[in-house]
Amino acid sequence: MADKVLAPFRHETFRMLWLATLVSNLGGLVQSVGAGWMMTTLTSSHNMVALVQASTSLPIMVFSLAAGALADNFDRRIVMIIAQIGMAVVSMLLGVMAFMGLLTPWLLLSFTFLIGCGTALFNPSWQASVGDIVPREDLPGAVTLNSMGFNMMRSVGPAVGGVIVAFAGAAAAFALNALSYLPLIVALFRWKPVRTPNLLPREDFVSAILAGLRYVSLSPNLTTVLFRGFLFGLAAVSILALLPSVASEAVGGGAMVYGTLLGCFGLGAIGGAFLNGRVREKFSNETIVRAACLGFAVSCAALGLSRDLLLSHAMLLPAGACWVLALSLFNVSIQLSSPRWVVGRALSLYQTATFGGMAAGSWLWGASADAFGVGVALILASLMLVGCGLVGLRLPLPEFDSRDLNPLNTFNEPVLKLDLRPRSGPILVMIEYRIDQEDIPRLLSLMAARRRIRIRDGARQWALLRDLERPDIWVESYHVPTWVDYVRHNLRRTKADADNSEQLRALHRGSEPPQVHRMIERLTVPVNDDMPLRQLPEV
Repeated sequence: MADKVLAPFRHETFRMLWLATLVSNLGGLVQSVGAGWMMTTLTSSHNMVALVQASTSLPIMVFSLAAGALADNFDRRIVMIIAQIGMAVVSMLLGVMAFMGLLTPWLLLSFTFLIGCGTALFNPSWQASVGDIVPREDLPGAVTLNSMGFNMMRSVGPAVGGVIVAFAGAAAAFALNALSYLPLIVALFRWKPVRTPNLLPREDFVSAILAGLRYVSLSPNLTTVLFRGFLFGLAAVSILALLPSVASEAVGGGAMVYGTLLGCFGLGAIGGAFLNGRVREKFSNETIVRAACLGFAVSCAALGLSRDLLLSHAMLLPAGACWVLALSLFNVSIQLSSPRWVVGRALSLYQTATFGGMAAGSWLWGASADAFGVGVALILASLMLVGCGLVGLRLPLPEFDSRDLNPLNTFNEPVLKLDLRPRSGPILVMIEYRIDQEDIPRLLSLMAARRRIRIRDGARQWALLRDLERPDIWVESYHVPTWVDYVRHNLRRTKADADNSEQLRALHRGSEPPQVHRMIERLTVPVNDDMPLRQLPEV
């Protein structure tokens, strides 16, 4: 079982980047301890303390989709380098401001918000790149290792952060974080990914975002994972958001205790990562998520009731395990259910949902703690976690997608008799089938799936028509904005989609294959546009 989890380490690039991310994660966690503890020294408001967590989660919710569009349309390595350099600069400025004693609560939140923006830019490119670095069969192990690596640092980083904050101050924690970005920046410069040639022009930014939204909204498995991830993030973030208050009030500790509490959460997460493979073999995805929700609920309620230092530490161990079991399963489900052309945007929407839940939860539980106390807020969060598990009775999490989502690569651009340009359009496509009367129910069922595939991949105004004079003739029609959009639409077809096309062709009763008409809509046209090739003017 350990061999499956550790299999991605066979790939040198993954191994190099994974080790570099360990250092970066350590710095980030030390910075989180420094920021959380500094806020407790700047204000007594539980809500402001919880907003430190929200300020890093909110940018991921707001900007992840845009970052996903960048990840799918630009060099992911360059995007990651820019994000890492940006976060390093912001961290250095935060350290300088802290050393000079110029920080206020809102200025601290502004800096953590900017670091969150860098994380939002980095994460979709990094997570989408994992599928390029390791083969599909190693992807679950790679995602688990990434989660385990982060939680390894969570087990020691907060304790290191607590020591640094206790003996050198929060400014030193911020400075260490700025330095921690350097190994990953160097590793990214050393990585030389294999470039896949793209013969089509890059999608414009807005169209790329809309394409991602359209694909996910028409993929039921993905929308279910996004909704469950949002609910889990909303409720489960309560522990992380209120842990500084638990350390300072419930158990009467200081920065060191806060660090050790976070460390226990991280140790539990490491245990959960090692259990991941074994648990997935024995139980369904939905069973795992329900168990994670209920286990986290028990830990959350016990932490809310506890005033004992050792018990509070112990309750964070199962919470960490449940955290990583649920979130890594959500992540793998998204990656295995998305083709490579849109995986960055799918992951970014998952992050938007999950971290959006975390940002909202950080505010919600902070406000609840201000109104009713930390213990009551944690008990309320545990009840929401139970509800999150019960949602699975109506919206069960899908099993991992076994369909082949690699490009079909059978489309050959037709030879045209008009001199079309990439921007020429709109294009109307009509595909004519001859169908026997007894096959109509089967046709309608296949066309319902066909409609979803077409619209998901960029088609507009899809329609199924029947000839009134020749009722055995059925025509599928759809529009795309331009000729290049038509080509892109066809190149997005996956091997999993081929089954639908083959079944439709099997229903066709004509002696020839279904006839395809590709037409351009025109009311007026410039003189030199769309002319037959033989009539093109000389230049």
